[in-house]
Amino acid sequence: MAIEIRKVSKSYAGRPVLDQFSAVLPDHETTVIMGPSGCGKTTLLRLLMGLEHPDDGQIEGLPVKISAVFQEERLCSPFSAQANVRLVTGKSVSRQTIEQHLAEIGLSGSIEQPVRTLSGGQQRRVSIVRAMLADSDLIVLDEPFKGLDADTKRSVLTYVQSKAKGKTLLVVTHDAAEAIALAPVDSWIRMPALPAD
Repeated sequence: MAIEIRKVSKSYAGRPVLDQFSAVLPDHETTVIMGPSGCGKTTLLRLLMGLEHPDDGQIEGLPVKISAVFQEERLCSPFSAQANVRLVTGKSVSRQTIEQHLAEIGLSGSIEQPVRTLSGGQQRRVSIVRAMLADSDLIVLDEPFKGLDADTKRSVLTYVQSKAKGKTLLVVTHDAAEAIALAPVDSWIRMPALPAD
């Protein structure tokens, strides 16, 4: 079932961030949200995840099970990369599968290290694997490739492309090259900049 965003508005302290915004997110496809900084991309994600509620308008068809990668890391720092993924998969995914996924994005040598000892880019990759392996009906990735070097970004893009098949994936990026790699242009949602005060 598609997610329908109908004339959604959201303001903070009287400042509009979303104004009568509408869009449709098709089921089992990748949708990319593009737009300049401050146009409400992250706010829209928070509404879709139920972390906030719109001031006006409706969002219909939201799934119950959602996994996400936020711009700020939300890993359990004392736990290993493997254990962080296990937190969301439980026993439904084998240890071997988790290790295989982590290896696919260059973390085979860091699987048992506490994530607090990993670099920011490595932690981001753990977060991506965790979101992709979770039992969810919607995967939300907010600037998932931010801070990754060019070679790592290519491998992580390839990983996300391969694991997203048949899933409902929503990716926020401001990078056109990333968007082109993830979804055809007609699957992009371009959010307009709001007028300055």
